[in-house]
Amino acid sequence: MPLPDIETDFVLLDGDAELPAQLRGAIVVIGNFDGLHAGHRVILQHALDLAAGTVPVLALTFEPHPRSVFKPSEPVFRLSPMREKASLLQACGLKGVVNWSFTKEFANLSAQTFVDDVLIKYLSASHVVVGYDFHFGKGREGSPAFLFAAGQDAGFGVTVVPQVTLPDGLAVSSSAIRTHLENADVRSANNELGYRWFVQSKVIHGEKRGRDLGYPTANMVLPSSCKLALGIYAVSVRRQDGTLYHSVASYGRRPQFDNGAPLLEAFLFDFSGDLYGEMLMVTFHEFLRGEAKFDGVDALVAQMDKDSAQARAILKDATPLSALDARLSF
Repeated sequence: MPLPDIETDFVLLDGDAELPAQLRGAIVVIGNFDGLHAGHRVILQHALDLAAGTVPVLALTFEPHPRSVFKPSEPVFRLSPMREKASLLQACGLKGVVNWSFTKEFANLSAQTFVDDVLIKYLSASHVVVGYDFHFGKGREGSPAFLFAAGQDAGFGVTVVPQVTLPDGLAVSSSAIRTHLENADVRSANNELGYRWFVQSKVIHGEKRGRDLGYPTANMVLPSSCKLALGIYAVSVRRQDGTLYHSVASYGRRPQFDNGAPLLEAFLFDFSGDLYGEMLMVTFHEFLRGEAKFDGVDALVAQMDKDSAQARAILKDATPLSALDARLSF
């Protein structure tokens, strides 16, 4: 989904696709980058500073998450699936991302094979930037020290970025951010991300109950691994043409009606029209309340009126958390 004020020459490809000539010899940042939180963006900034606008910066990332490969019965709640991750990397100023398929066979490659086949043969990397805890290859034999030595032998530079901590001394962590979202603590999750968390999904047909209640909603399905707390949220919704709407949304099972599978339902303020089939970007600002079953439809609608008023007030006074947040959410 294009974002406002962002170049459109961003390249997203799988590792089995041919790398465009203009990206060969790029500075390469490597990592899973789930959520692209503040710590990840320090890594990106090191690469962008090294490039100084003279060479492209490219991300090498991996899907699915390694934990989901080795424990398929416990899929990881992804903060940023590939589509969202690409949007974030694009917004940060990178020229492209290579999504390398993570399989058990890939995990069994030696560290030297990864360097030879991926960094040198495929990417022709001129410089590699990684976080302090980056390991690769079978048995995690590829340490930062190994990468330094390999770079010296092959002629590419290596930068290892130290751990990033928050002002309170805590380390920035994708796992901690997931926990915040699971516990309905959107504010803490957003603060650690450095931007407001968002999802992208296509609008589907629903039961159209909201229309009968005076609250027609855009209905979207999130990945089954999503563990976002069920409840009501103040959100903003960006359409594919870039138009932004303040909104209120429910992510839940609809206990008033069917208690079915979780569904994201967004009511866009001051909007009328058809959104079916459109990919929307939904940004989460605040958690308002948990799901509840009311004593009848009238009581439900009265609460929805209160939720809408509260969401409008929150969104009216919202300010960007960062330059990235301003670009994504405002």
